[in-house]
Amino acid sequence: MFNKVLIANRGEIALRVLRACRELGIETVAVHSKADADLKHVLLADESVCIGPAASSESYLNMASIIAAAEVTNAEAIHPGYGFLSENADFAERVEESGFTFIGPKAETIRMMGDKVEAIKAMKAAGIPCVPGSGGPLGNDAAEIKHIAKSIGYPVIVKAAGGGGGRGMRVVRSEEEVVEAVKLTKAEAKQAFGNDMVYMEKFLETPRHIEIQVLADKHGNAIHLGERDCSLQRRHQKVLEEAPAPGISAEQRAEIGKICTDACKRIGYVGAGTFEFLYENGQFYFIEMNTRVQVEHPVTEMITGVDIVREQLRIAAGLPLSYRQEDIRIKSHAIECRINAEDPRSFIPSPGKIKEFHAPGGLGIRVESHLYSGYSVPPHYDSMIGKIISWGEDRDTAIARMQVALSETVIEGIKTNIPLHQDLLNDDTVKQGGMDIHYLEHKLGLA
Repeated sequence: MFNKVLIANRGEIALRVLRACRELGIETVAVHSKADADLKHVLLADESVCIGPAASSESYLNMASIIAAAEVTNAEAIHPGYGFLSENADFAERVEESGFTFIGPKAETIRMMGDKVEAIKAMKAAGIPCVPGSGGPLGNDAAEIKHIAKSIGYPVIVKAAGGGGGRGMRVVRSEEEVVEAVKLTKAEAKQAFGNDMVYMEKFLETPRHIEIQVLADKHGNAIHLGERDCSLQRRHQKVLEEAPAPGISAEQRAEIGKICTDACKRIGYVGAGTFEFLYENGQFYFIEMNTRVQVEHPVTEMITGVDIVREQLRIAAGLPLSYRQEDIRIKSHAIECRINAEDPRSFIPSPGKIKEFHAPGGLGIRVESHLYSGYSVPPHYDSMIGKIISWGEDRDTAIARMQVALSETVIEGIKTNIPLHQDLLNDDTVKQGGMDIHYLEHKLGLA
């Protein structure tokens, strides 16, 4: 096991990684921007290094500064968390070339999965079910574009190969629109991602967003930890997640889980990863693979008892998985609410000083947050300030406990989206479960 790990992130995920390291007796190095000197994990880490100004481009995205911090502190490995450089193949490569261990998959795997066209090709070859599509990048020939769209069947969606987070997508419902849509998406992709490659897929009208959590070590072992339902989204950003997904049978879980673990073995995947699918009419359709720990990983931990971050550290150190597939039992339910510093109706960010913070508690309640009274939420980064996770023997119990937890939570000094979560958990459709990915936007009048 490593003696010292550098945490190349901020906020609640940095604190989560720090806790896992401390449990394993690993010393920690916290890197931070000038705006983040008072972050909770920075105050708790064995060492801390300021790596630049508030702007993430000059701090958390500054590869040279992060690697230099690892060098001066004699760290052995770097954990990237999620976001920032976590899925940057060049960073993973530079970390390894500098003599450190990157706590994540190999650079070539990250690079392959970061290119959506290449990822789909690899997944098809590995036997993963995919959305019917162009099977490769689209050219500029109008007749060919129309032919591909007609063969797929309208509506279709044009996607940027280098996109993500809901950006670089355009839905097309008729032949008259398709050529112009490809042209516009290419131009936007070039500007946003520096890559104008786009591809086309069938647009599913009412799918759910179901994802499968996997773990794979360096010894050829791979397991899945069941599925999560992340269908409650606003502008392609997840708001509330749960595990297991309502309506997915144990047989379906076992089948899609085995397909995913077989794919991990085929492509030589190492680390924690998530296969993301659209699910409609009983069918799974692969959309992308995230090669990092997910924001919503706690719901899976709660229903399986597996510490995903601990396993990441063990895998990176060359140790075998702590579990076999037959060890994984899913009998309960968990829900996660992402707590954001934002207006619950306009969604405008609400940075500022936390005048008072009181976390909820009780049986089955877990809080992942870096907040404390007196802490100032900076305006420079993502608005998520924490996550509340509830667990219960069944879904109704998990919902009831989350409703109590949200009512107990006190965050004064800024606005948060807690009222939105309270509204959602009182919604009859949400209580029933199985919402599609458009449900929240329709409810909010955004669709």
